[in-house]
Amino acid sequence: MRSRTLREGSVGLLVLVGIALFGGLILWIRGLDLGRRSYRLTVTFPDVSGMQIGSPVRLRGAAVGKVRDILPSPTAALVEVEISSATVLIPRNSTFQSNQTGLIGETTIDITPKTDLPATVATNPLAADCAGSLIVCNGDRVQGEIGVSFYALIGATVELATLFADPKLFQNIQRLTVNTSNAAAGVADLTKRVSDLTGTVQTELKTLSNSANRTTTAAGEAATQIGLTAAEVNRLLASNRSSLTNTLNNISLTSDELRRVAVGLAPMLEQGEFITNLQTLSANAAAASANLRSISESLGSEDNILLLQQTLDSARATFQNAQKITADLDELTGDPAFRRNLRNLIDGLNNLVSSTYQLQQQTAIAQVLAPDHAVATRPLPNPFGSAISPETPTAAIANRVQVPSTHPLSSLPPTPPVFRLSQDPHLRLRLYQAPLPALTEEATPAQSSQN
Repeated sequence: MRSRTLREGSVGLLVLVGIALFGGLILWIRGLDLGRRSYRLTVTFPDVSGMQIGSPVRLRGAAVGKVRDILPSPTAALVEVEISSATVLIPRNSTFQSNQTGLIGETTIDITPKTDLPATVATNPLAADCAGSLIVCNGDRVQGEIGVSFYALIGATVELATLFADPKLFQNIQRLTVNTSNAAAGVADLTKRVSDLTGTVQTELKTLSNSANRTTTAAGEAATQIGLTAAEVNRLLASNRSSLTNTLNNISLTSDELRRVAVGLAPMLEQGEFITNLQTLSANAAAASANLRSISESLGSEDNILLLQQTLDSARATFQNAQKITADLDELTGDPAFRRNLRNLIDGLNNLVSSTYQLQQQTAIAQVLAPDHAVATRPLPNPFGSAISPETPTAAIANRVQVPSTHPLSSLPPTPPVFRLSQDPHLRLRLYQAPLPALTEEATPAQSSQN
């Protein structure tokens, strides 16, 4: 009886132990951890892409929790996520993506923070005063997005296969091939033209290079000349330094003088009369400008322009006639015989004028000496009481002959008279007068011969 009781008790105990182990196994499988404090949050996805309960949740690639529940709805899918430890802090601006990885396409939730949290954050997701602006707190709802999805890849592959199966694509590819061949032919032609152009450019570049070399040589020579000129200027400055100094000093003195003149003119400028004169002068200048403007306008009229054109035509005709006359005179004066005859005629006229003038002089002298004929026949007493003999110097009696102011001889230019005693008893005194300055040198010998 006792052994039966022990057997039955052992069986019951084994059953209880098995139930406990089975329950613990279930709790272990479901992730129950009595020593840890976890918190939960809800992520909203437009598509969970085959996500299941228990799918891992990773923060920066490390597993920090798992999916606890999935609640689909007509607009989105709500995924309840459990973070295994309250010490895992998720920044508020993190991105939540559902990605499919592995060969079997396991779906995971990857959390990627956009910014880093401070080293020490004085808050806890489970705390009543959790800082929701910095981290995700317990029970918060965040928006998720679809990342890498095999379903999307399969859809894109199907669309690509459909696109390749379209006959229009092959037609487009054929046209593209034809266009490519045409473009290749055009490129070949263009390459040939470019090669020809390259040869031409090389020839032109050679010419340009030669021109550039000549220009460089000329520039070098010009630079040398400039250097020589600068050296010459320096030498001139060095040699004329004293002159330049004197010139600058003179300029300084001149500026001082101008300053003093300006200071002296300042009182004059301040006077009202001077300003009035300036105003009057300005008004006169304005009136003169207006007159000049009116004159220019009158001269610019059509009638005056026509008159000026007629005057210019007349002057042109006059100049042409003068040119013809000058040409005729050149023809006349170019004859040596004509020039010789003209010179002889001028000489004869000079001699004739000289002879006429000499006759006028002799006639005037004869009229003057006629009343003194009686005086000439007897001795002339001198102031000292003696008579003038033929040997008496003529200078002694020169003052005795006086010509009346009304006589024609008085109009002759004053020339020193020369007297001499004549042996003629009827005319003891003959008057000779030197040649007048108005007579030419050619007429003087003729007058001397006539005298």
